[in-house]
Amino acid sequence: MSVFLFPNRIKDTDFSVTRQVIALLDQHGIHALLADELAGELVDTKAVFLPQQQALAQAKQVITIGGDGTLLRIAHDCLAQSKPVLGVNLGRIGFLATCEVAELPEKLARLAAGRYTIEPRNLLRADAPAHNWHQVAMNDVVLFGNSRLHPMDYTVYCDGAFVSRYRSDGVIIATPTGSTAYSLSAGGPVLDACAAVMVLTPVCAHSIHAVPLVFSASRTLTVVAEATNRDSVYASADSHSRCDLQPGESLTITTAVEQLGLITFDETEQFRAIETKLMRR
Repeated sequence: MSVFLFPNRIKDTDFSVTRQVIALLDQHGIHALLADELAGELVDTKAVFLPQQQALAQAKQVITIGGDGTLLRIAHDCLAQSKPVLGVNLGRIGFLATCEVAELPEKLARLAAGRYTIEPRNLLRADAPAHNWHQVAMNDVVLFGNSRLHPMDYTVYCDGAFVSRYRSDGVIIATPTGSTAYSLSAGGPVLDACAAVMVLTPVCAHSIHAVPLVFSASRTLTVVAEATNRDSVYASADSHSRCDLQPGESLTITTAVEQLGLITFDETEQFRAIETKLMRR
């Protein structure tokens, strides 16, 4: 059995946690695979170094070492090769990377013994027809005005029916997984990660009546950057792959066909993370 490790050089600066993971996996007879660009720094370990895509193809699971952002960076590659992910948290909170360093001996032993579950997480698909732009997001799709000097006007439709119009700095459409990220900061609700829904949260709306709206995952949302806007609007998926929408252009958001599998050891992990990492802050 082989596992691909994806460490964050900025978080694990001396690779001490990466070395600990390699050693623990080796104790259980599991081969640690890493991208060959890291061979120089970890040559003294028992890891096997391969080109990243080849290592991913050979691995049964993926372990990220960093934070939620580290997991998001490799998520698309994991999707493409249908690999479940376990995140080791070296970041500030860790809603996706739920394995703390102190838990590594216990959780890697359970991984080796097959005593874990794979929790499928819904993703969003964003399409900008005018630009042939298509992206998949695990956390959220965000629209924001290119000019921060004044708000923009956005009109939202659900399955073609008018829902609302916002004058705001931006609009966030988040998955349940992403509900604890940017959407939460903008006043959105925390959603059960297993719920088949998505949430639309306006950012700094110029209205006392603007509230987040939760939609079924089966719905199709369309957000129009109004033609009266004085500047273009940019869309991004998980803070990557930007697309500029001109006034009058639209973005369509649906639930993606793909799902990303997160390795979990307890069905209550999300709620423990909310209580220990969010409520107590």
